[in-house]
Order: sequence, then C-alpha cells, then structure tokens
Amino acid sequence: MSAPKFKELERAYGFDEVAIVPGDVTVNPDQTNIEFKVRDITFPIPIVAAAMDAVVDPDFAILFNKYGGLPMLHCDGVQVKYEDPKSVLEEIINAPASQVTALMQKIYSAPIKDHLVAKRIKKIKQAGAICAVSLIPATTKKLAPMAEEAGADIVVVQSTVTTARHISKSYRGLSFTDLCKQLRVPVIVGNAVTYSAALELMRTGIDGLLVGIGPGAACTTREVLGVGVPQVTATIDCAAARDVYFKDTGRYVSIITDGGIRIGSDMCKAFVSGADAVVFGSILTRAEEAPGKGHHWGMSQPSATLPRGTRITTGIKGSLEKILFGPTSVTDGSENFIGALRNAMGVCGAVNIKEFQKTRLVIAPAIKTEGKYFQALQQTC
Repeated sequence: MSAPKFKELERAYGFDEVAIVPGDVTVNPDQTNIEFKVRDITFPIPIVAAAMDAVVDPDFAILFNKYGGLPMLHCDGVQVKYEDPKSVLEEIINAPASQVTALMQKIYSAPIKDHLVAKRIKKIKQAGAICAVSLIPATTKKLAPMAEEAGADIVVVQSTVTTARHISKSYRGLSFTDLCKQLRVPVIVGNAVTYSAALELMRTGIDGLLVGIGPGAACTTREVLGVGVPQVTATIDCAAARDVYFKDTGRYVSIITDGGIRIGSDMCKAFVSGADAVVFGSILTRAEEAPGKGHHWGMSQPSATLPRGTRITTGIKGSLEKILFGPTSVTDGSENFIGALRNAMGVCGAVNIKEFQKTRLVIAPAIKTEGKYFQALQQTC
C-alpha cells in the first residue's frame, strides 16, 4: 500500500526553461505597438524603472520618462531622508564589502523628511515628467495623500510579499480598498506571485500589480527565506487572474513582471507569459546616468534585523538611450531592449502587446545550449 502524500509539488518555470514559438505570420517590427497603460495614463514603452536608490533619482526619473518609460521614486530611501543624497550614495558605493550592509542599516534608519518627499516629486513634475512614488505599507497612510498633493501621478505600494488580507496586532492595518477610494490617482501594488493573491488584490480596486518575489539581481529573499515562484509561472498565474477579473468587472489591471530580467529574451518571455510591462533594475544601473554609478543593492538589504539583499557591481555599459534603443554592437542581449521586443513581436506576428501575450510558449531547457558548442567552449576557456 502506497503511503499518502503530505504535499503535491507542481512544476514552475523560469525564463531559461521556456522558449517563444514564432508565428505563422510575421509583422514589420517598426509597425508594432508597444504602448503600456495604467488606467488612463499611456507610456510609449512598457518598461518601469525600479524604485531603488541605485536606479532612480529625480534626474534619472525625468530622463527615463522622456524616453517613454515609467520611473518609480523610492520614497523610503535616501532621496527623502537626506538633503544631499548624492554624498550618501557615494558612501554606499565606496564602502568595503565587509562593511556595506552595516553602513546601509545605519543610513536607512534615518527618518523620512516630509518636505523632501514633496521636493523630489515637484522637481520631477516641474520638468514635465510623469512621476510614480513607491511607498512601503507602513508609511502609505501618511505619505500617499502627501505625494498626491505634491503632484505624483501614480502611487505604488511595495513589500516583499503583498496580500489583500494581513493579520496584525495593530489596531488597523493598511486597506488597499480604502486607499484606492481615497486617492484620485492610479494605485499599483506588489509583490505577488499566485493567482488567488492576485485576484484578491485586484478586487480591492488597484490599477496595476507587480509580480515577482526574490528574482532581482541584488535580492537574497529566496536564499534567506526560501520564498518565491519562478517568473514565467508567476506571471502566467497572475495574468490569468487579470483576465478573469476583467471578464467579471470590465476593469483591466496591468500585470508588471518585476525582477529576474537580464537580457532581451527574458523580457520577451515575460510579455508572452502575460505581462503588460516589465520592471528593470540592475539593467538600468549600467546606464551612465544612473545614480548607482555601476552599482546596485537590494531594497531589503538595510533591514535592521534580517537583511535580504546585497550590493553588486553591474558596471557601466553606456547611455540609457543605448541600453533602451541601441544601436548596439554587443550580441548578448544586454542592449537595445526595445529593438529586441519589436523584433520578437514581429517574428511572432503580434502587432501589439495583447497579441504578443497570446503567443505560444514551450518548455525548452535546451533553448540556450542547443547547437552552442563553440560558444560554450569559448566561455570555459
């Protein structure tokens, strides 16, 4: 007699394990529409700049929005805690590896200065750029109305794992339902990776959902907590919730794959998995204009009790324009992401992101190694 099973394990897939199947019809890449919408705000390119201090400061936010993307300003970071954030960033960048986490714990323990929240937002808005602010749940009740009043166009609430129901001893926790009713601007929340959590969050009235737990290049949540779902499966499941919710209500909640994207193929697979947009973090720190100057660190690294991030060196590859749009001479997919997206859509016969989401995916763990003997040989030499 076979023993009963305590759990049934399901197979989940990441970017390296799947491949996109080309279409029966092809489309000229320059005729593809890659626009991304959050409620009634339209962005020419479907890329979000991560709300991390090494990625976005006001100057970078202005430039990134000029190129058509959505930048998120980290409103629990150095930009809103220090009058001179550049000198603080220099400290983090130059600190010895053995001391950097302790230094960051000290730096990030400083309180948020309310006037700096408004100041940073107003700088972005005065330049004519769209501004999204990223808040943590603990500060959202206080800072969200303040950010809206200062001119923020979108409010993002982020935590390692976000759910619609939270058990706590506090008198009254953050209610996304109340927040969405209180604010006039769109609300994006994250992060989630399951169908059920995504559907519950959508029912609170949010406008966008960030998908991904622990896949970021500088995040160690998966190593420390063992929590996470590979991004292809996570995106597929959350996109299914989006479609069910849309069918039931007529409201469309944008799915934004957040983390784990290294090269153009990863990005394209995220869209075919159901994403409406993707978040770039470490990719953007390689831009000359990024505040991290070729360095990147996880948002949970400064935790006072259980750090879940690390500082990494990404290096500087070139301008933001080159990384996003090319032209490029590199062959590894790390530049001209928009060109990669348009070309992938073209060979799949997709004229817009919605059509690209319907493209077939196959399980293909050999997609990057099949026939690549000489490339693999050169990498080992």
